[in-house]
Amino acid sequence: MTIAEAPPRLAAAADVSLRWYPGGPFSLGRTLGPLLRGTSDPSFSIQGDVIWNAYTTPDGPATLRLSPAGGGDGPSAVAEPFVDVQAWGPGAAAAVEAVPRLLGADDDWRAFDEPAFHATLPLMVREARRRSLALRLPASGRMVDQLVPIILEQKVTVIEARRAYRYLVHRYGTPPPRAGASTPAGLVVAPTAAQWLQIPSWEWHKAGVGPQRSATVMRALRSAVALERLAALPAREASAKMQTIPGIGIWTAAEVVQRTHGCPDSISVGDYHLAAYVGAALTGRRTDDAGMLRLLEPWTGQRQRVVRMIQSTGFRKPTFGPRMTIQDHRRH
Repeated sequence: MTIAEAPPRLAAAADVSLRWYPGGPFSLGRTLGPLLRGTSDPSFSIQGDVIWNAYTTPDGPATLRLSPAGGGDGPSAVAEPFVDVQAWGPGAAAAVEAVPRLLGADDDWRAFDEPAFHATLPLMVREARRRSLALRLPASGRMVDQLVPIILEQKVTVIEARRAYRYLVHRYGTPPPRAGASTPAGLVVAPTAAQWLQIPSWEWHKAGVGPQRSATVMRALRSAVALERLAALPAREASAKMQTIPGIGIWTAAEVVQRTHGCPDSISVGDYHLAAYVGAALTGRRTDDAGMLRLLEPWTGQRQRVVRMIQSTGFRKPTFGPRMTIQDHRRH
């Protein structure tokens, strides 16, 4: 992986810019996909292959534009794909500095691809890896930005959680630093920890967020400075420290470090669907969390990679049994 100066035309159009070479096949969309809270996430905008992201850095807000060229796994992939990076705003330099880790520069698949280990994997996982060389695990390093929407997903459907997140970000977020006329319409910088803490109880209620989840957000963000420091710790240690906050359990912590640290091993124990999904994929039978962990145990250290590979196959488990009911907390 190498970094070079951006072409003069791109550099002149931004406050800070660079060209990043991943050193192999690379898919920007598949890599950043887990960071988006659905296709209507207000802090992201997707325009063809180009991805925009507005967020707050330690130096202030930034608008980030990522434009890939030559990536992918197929025959059209070129020998040296790259991503052109441009950023605007007070946080532009900090945003650009964080881009390589954000795009998976530290994501090392060598142990997973080592022949003896690779041979132990199920055929569907081996085939998925062969087709997914362009996938990296992102490491955003942004604890608050990942933790809040994941708390909102506790014990509710994805539809409910994302609707609530959109409402609150649009209402309490801020406009992004302008990138000239090309700034995507509707792009929003998600609230800072201080701004989340100022949201009154009735607005959480209007968003459809129950008091248990809103209280968990508030408790976590009262320690936002310490929370952000967890990004510098190993994923396992960061996960354990997060779980000392009441309302944050193993599922929430795992979902966070998968995105903030690019953790290759964390498993979302307690997920409503994951255990049954993994069981059906690997054995043809649904299982529970304990069963999922037994199935994945031979690949400890790489379990999240195994799950991502299964998900990349498009496998769908049989949909028998009850669905989670969508609840409207605004009526209570």
